[in-house]
Amino acid sequence: MKNLHSEHQSLRHLCQGSNQKPLEIYVFVDPLCPECWALEPILKKLQIEYGNWITLKHVLTSNLQKLNIGTKKKFEDMAKTWEQTACRSGMSCDGNLWLENPISTPFAASIAIKAAGLQGKKQGIRFLRKLREALFLEKQNVEKEDVLVKCAEEIGLDVEEFVRDLHAEHATKAFQCDLKITSEMDITDIPTLVFFNEKVEEEGIKISGHYSYETYVHIIYEMLEEEEINPHPLPPLRSFLAYFQFVAAKEVAVVYDISIEQAERELKKLQLQRLVEQVPVKYGTFWRSLEKGC
Repeated sequence: MKNLHSEHQSLRHLCQGSNQKPLEIYVFVDPLCPECWALEPILKKLQIEYGNWITLKHVLTSNLQKLNIGTKKKFEDMAKTWEQTACRSGMSCDGNLWLENPISTPFAASIAIKAAGLQGKKQGIRFLRKLREALFLEKQNVEKEDVLVKCAEEIGLDVEEFVRDLHAEHATKAFQCDLKITSEMDITDIPTLVFFNEKVEEEGIKISGHYSYETYVHIIYEMLEEEEINPHPLPPLRSFLAYFQFVAAKEVAVVYDISIEQAERELKKLQLQRLVEQVPVKYGTFWRSLEKGC
């Protein structure tokens, strides 16, 4: 248990840690976008291997404004896009949501994430993840307040404070601030990552869409050219699961640079030891740790 605790503390430092790091990466995402969800494995690996040098700043935006005038055809197109993305990316998302319980107010989820973030940056990120799990895996309509409150409860937020903030002006203003940053930085595609170093006179490096993990690492090395950096060693799989609690086999495969088949074999070994359980999803597999994070 001591080793698990030590690994947990190390992961906490890498994935949260101090804001005083030489690189800041603005991650422009729409919480309802399956392509942004598909980027999760790479972001995890970047945090673990280069968390000593980078800070991730999530900036919420939206490319779904037209859902406000949603039609049956638009919802059918969204369902098809989700299914295709899930098959291609390995990060499950169930397109039937758009046929059974479609979302008509795309900004509600982002305002809720900002409301959660008022209880701390860590809580905002945890809420974003929990909301995506409810959305993509469970087909929950995340514009509904009862769904948002359940997400808040499950990550241990002060629910009364969350509900107050959800209806307060400052959560909406925080989201509007993100939309302003998106506009000022001319972000037209999502997901987009923008890398900034400590030299304020230099422009950031903008990468739109999906690229290989090595591409993002190359940018980190390029921007820290005067520093000697080496990736942080990967934690044991058991520690990784205990820290993140609920992950896709795809996330394990990307982080540990193995195939999906190898990842599932390793996860099944832990299942036999009753350390994890498999959770049914439409595409691929997700796994929940049965050990509490230290």
